Amino acid sequence: MFQKNIPITKGNDKVMLALYAILIFIGLVCIISVEYKSTDNFVQTFFGFKKNYSKQFFFFLACCLIGVFILLTDSKFFTATANLSYVIGIVLILATFVVGKEIKGSKSWIPLGFMNLQPVELCKIFTALALSKFLSLQDTDFSKPKSQIIAAAISFAPAALSILQGETGLALVYFSFLIPMYREGLPPGYLIAGILMAVLLVVSLLFHTKTLLIVFTILAIVLVLLNRKQIKRNKDILFIIVGVWLFCAAFVGIGVPFVFNKVFKKYQADRIFSMVGVENPFTDNRTGSLSPEEEKLKQRKNAQQNYNVKQSKIAIGSGGFAGKGFLKGTQTQGDFVPEQHTDFIFTSVGENFGFLGTIFLMLLYLGLLLRIVFIAERQRSSFSRVYAYCVAGIIFFHVAVNVCVTIGLAPVIGITLPLMSYGGSSLITFTILIFILIKLDADRQMVLR
Repeated sequence: MFQKNIPITKGNDKVMLALYAILIFIGLVCIISVEYKSTDNFVQTFFGFKKNYSKQFFFFLACCLIGVFILLTDSKFFTATANLSYVIGIVLILATFVVGKEIKGSKSWIPLGFMNLQPVELCKIFTALALSKFLSLQDTDFSKPKSQIIAAAISFAPAALSILQGETGLALVYFSFLIPMYREGLPPGYLIAGILMAVLLVVSLLFHTKTLLIVFTILAIVLVLLNRKQIKRNKDILFIIVGVWLFCAAFVGIGVPFVFNKVFKKYQADRIFSMVGVENPFTDNRTGSLSPEEEKLKQRKNAQQNYNVKQSKIAIGSGGFAGKGFLKGTQTQGDFVPEQHTDFIFTSVGENFGFLGTIFLMLLYLGLLLRIVFIAERQRSSFSRVYAYCVAGIIFFHVAVNVCVTIGLAPVIGITLPLMSYGGSSLITFTILIFILIKLDADRQMVLR
């Protein structure tokens, strides 16, 4: 399992290690900026394991040990145990339904005493390894539907379990595994179909279902009439038009209502509809007419549902061009932004360090992603290449969604900012992801399968 007589620093990508350390340091500074008070004894609180920034520091020390352990491990260990680790990850997720601890309406945590473990977070590592293992097999032909279905099942099985736990946000992260799939040859038609479905979803949010069904029917009839000569020669054209019409009608009339009624919770659905400026037409109709008291409660909840984002935008905007300075942010220091040390940690960057600070942070993430892509393309092993793109996809998705949430461009779905947000599960997950990549890159002369 361990490599002998090989220096731990040999072959390690120094740029990746530097970017990793810088992002964790910035995250620790930001957590301090939102939690530290002038009346606190900094030394006592920093090492006392009571404040979140103290806990994050000790989590970082644990991550250092984990990183050293990974760098001492033989690279072949990750390929040999990829499938087993994936099974363990699925079992851990299933265990939360039995012994899980409910936090903020989601029963997706396993209490460990000193921290709460979120298996669906860790399972991103196991899924990346399992997908890399499958796509690197010599008998895997990714141009065939069978291989594509197996790869999709590996990627999205944890996501399905995550939705059952109430963790819709983390479930969406698993769509990042489409990036390595496209790199390995997934047909572009899937991407085009995905974009069209996204457009169809947005349209279904903006317009009434009956109106859309009428429009789709009229368009289908018009297309049939315009292509009637071609249809006489080739009946397949008619089947395609009817098939597309049936799919659009089912998507808008059955699929979207089912998702917003059965999959999303009411507050999540309301947030999504509030993003496009329309009233939620689905969940409000499930209980019939509302009493005056229920109507007042509904209005109060609607007024509060965007509170997080409003306060976040106020905090970021108040930072201006250069920021207010470390520990001088009135919004973050005043606890106006909920979850400002976890999902909304980006607000402390905006308020304390302003536009310049946020641009610098985005450049760091961009540099990290470009470095991962560079590392991916220099691999001799297809396993290492696929795994690198898995890491890049996960980090890109987390950064893009988290920043869009904090500035009001996406509904609040609870996704952490990599290496910066407070939380042992998140920090350990990204540490393991990155250090496995560093180890695989250090041994890139090996052919791993």
